[in-house]
Amino acid sequence: MNAIEAFLGLEGQWLWFILAAILAIVEIIVPGIFLVFIAIAAALTGFATLILDFNVPAQLIFFAISSLVCVYGGKHWYNQQDIESSDPMLNDRSARMVGKIVTIVEAVDANGGRVRVGDGEWPARGPKLKVGEKARIAAVVGGVVEVEEIG
Repeated sequence: MNAIEAFLGLEGQWLWFILAAILAIVEIIVPGIFLVFIAIAAALTGFATLILDFNVPAQLIFFAISSLVCVYGGKHWYNQQDIESSDPMLNDRSARMVGKIVTIVEAVDANGGRVRVGDGEWPARGPKLKVGEKARIAAVVGGVVEVEEIG
């Protein structure tokens, strides 16, 4: 009887299986914290203890090594997964504005002007355009909208 068995009255491999189940449940409840890989390491330790009858220090060493291998392998696997965004320009407001039709609110020329984009106004540059005309956003450089004539 080893120290774990004496403490809890269970054989060591069952404690590892219980730990694996608890970690897997926590991963389901709080996703994204990669406990699933630690749970896999705990399950592997349980199987190794069941098959090879490891003592407590050997179990802990096996668990530490298998945890490192599982976490590294899981990180490597996650990094290989190409996740395509449903909206690739979600956090790039300037890229989202390119191609939009805007209204000139202050005459635009190569030196400046202002355009209405949605419910806000932006500084703009481009060809000579008069107030009230429509233009298309060609690019956004810094905080300045570069517009082009429509048509």
